[in-house]
Amino acid sequence: MSKKTLSDLQELAAALRAPTGCPWDRKQTIASMLKYIDEEVSEVREAIENGDHDNLREELGDVLFQLVMIAQMAKEKGYFGMEDVVGDIHHKIVSRHTWVFGDDKAETAEEALELWKRNKEIEKSNK
Repeated sequence: MSKKTLSDLQELAAALRAPTGCPWDRKQTIASMLKYIDEEVSEVREAIENGDHDNLREELGDVLFQLVMIAQMAKEKGYFGMEDVVGDIHHKIVSRHTWVFGDDKAETAEEALELWKRNKEIEKSNK
């Protein structure tokens, strides 16, 4: 099987939602996806709790595709696209990890968590 990318998943979601795509997928809405993403996240939790790494891999894929589908629906509505989601989370992770990508120092997990909380508060207060 050839390597696939996030872009490949986005194209797959767009094809499923296209007029000639799958009637079930076209019928879904962002709100209707709630129960499916909840189910998939529960299956991820179960795989983690059971230490079932083979199943975890599959279930993470299921969650990822649910997210891609929801982002596709949001794009169709003109709300945002997956590129926006990826850009936003990339920025958030970098800006909150100032001990990795900035000048702060964290030697322990506890120090890192405290800095994360501080950086999150600073970010929220600047909005």
